[in-house]
Amino acid sequence: MTNGDGASSSRDVILAAARDLVSSRGYDGMLMSELSARSGLPASSIYYHFGSKLGVLGALLERTFEELHASFPSPSSFDGHEPIERFELWFTAACAALDQRPDYLRLLLAVSAGSHVDIDPVRDIVRRIRAYAHASWIDALTPIFASAGGDPDDDFVDQLAVIGRAMTDGLSVGTSFEGTTHSAQVAPFVALIRSAAAQRAGAR
Repeated sequence: MTNGDGASSSRDVILAAARDLVSSRGYDGMLMSELSARSGLPASSIYYHFGSKLGVLGALLERTFEELHASFPSPSSFDGHEPIERFELWFTAACAALDQRPDYLRLLLAVSAGSHVDIDPVRDIVRRIRAYAHASWIDALTPIFASAGGDPDDDFVDQLAVIGRAMTDGLSVGTSFEGTTHSAQVAPFVALIRSAAAQRAGAR
């Protein structure tokens, strides 16, 4: 193992331990001594790689953003299908990805609830992650409300995207306490979107 590989491995071990602690206790509840014990590495190693506790959080959020990009499906992957089918395929794949890694949303919620969310580096990364998710919702929903060739109602689509994100955020708590899955909500939410599209088409 090279020194570079060793440094990368140590960072990965520390970030994995930090993810567990932040997800279960929140950032404020994560003590450096506990992070050292959980990772099996001395505190000096943590400070060497990240500089501070806030540095650990920043790196953890960056890692989460990278993993989200890698695992979260793009609506464009389902181009060629009818708009509502395209949405259902995307939402099904997105919910499956979230069910496989429930720690993603729990981590974001834990971070968002702390006072440190107002610190620029943390706030910027959280906003990037949430903006990426919101843009995916917009991309998935827009063709449904412009399927007749007209311009979509951007405000309405944006409101639906906010509702969709709020639902997935809330389900991240439900998966912990009630055993609820994101995938179980695909059919009812698709039915809701289908109904909204039909109502708005009839009102034109």
